[in-house]
Amino acid sequence: MKNHETVNSLIALFAIVLLSTVGFIGCTDESNSNNSNPSQGEIKMYLVDSPSEYDAVNIVVTEVAVHFESSDSVSGWIVINDSVRTVNLLSLTNGTYELLGTHRLDIGRYSQVRLKVGTGSNIVVDGQYYPLNIPSGTQTGLKLNHQFDIASDALYELTLDFDVSRSIHLTGNHQYQMRPVIRVAANLVSGTIGGIVVPYLSTTLVSTTIGSDTVSTYVTTISGAFKLMALPAGNYSVMINSGSEAYYDSTLTGIAVIAHQNTSLGTIVLRHR
Repeated sequence: MKNHETVNSLIALFAIVLLSTVGFIGCTDESNSNNSNPSQGEIKMYLVDSPSEYDAVNIVVTEVAVHFESSDSVSGWIVINDSVRTVNLLSLTNGTYELLGTHRLDIGRYSQVRLKVGTGSNIVVDGQYYPLNIPSGTQTGLKLNHQFDIASDALYELTLDFDVSRSIHLTGNHQYQMRPVIRVAANLVSGTIGGIVVPYLSTTLVSTTIGSDTVSTYVTTISGAFKLMALPAGNYSVMINSGSEAYYDSTLTGIAVIAHQNTSLGTIVLRHR
């Protein structure tokens, strides 16, 4: 009888120890999963575009990567996102963007961004689809020089601004080639300019310049609203091309852009000729 009681006691004791151990392991795993790594930060990358006269420009993005500055040209690339997706660049205007990827990175300095483009990219002109040739896009990728630092437990946001009009070239009969013109802007020091133009047409164009680069967008056909994206903090002149012979073009000067803020120009009324 005593032997039977002893066995039962041992079984009960073993069960208690086992449950305690499982509970401890569960709490430890949960705790560790919530702890951030102080030797890492995070990057988040967006893609936007300037308008163009084409119907659509569809590129097949297969990989987004960044290069660790102190590493060699082969092993120094860290993949941010390798999910394959087709992006119509012309849809990425007036505040619409494509999230290219988000990823945790070791702290330190990075020197380049790389986009790899797969087969199947195309351009739509007057409703017709044509292949879009992007030299080196599938092998070495499109490399953009941009130095940035990843700090401990900090988020670094980056916007790639495509200029389709300057990037696409007609090389033959319905033969199109892309030599990408892409502006890289750090969101940390960038803001936006927005407003509404009245009256407006689908061809009403709003633009500004950053050095030798032009940032532009057509107003939306729903309300005449517009937004110029990824503008480094500073003062700007905003040009409005009415797109109509019935109205004068307009230029607004001394427009201040503050990092992480949208500068609203309110409603801009164009003068009738």
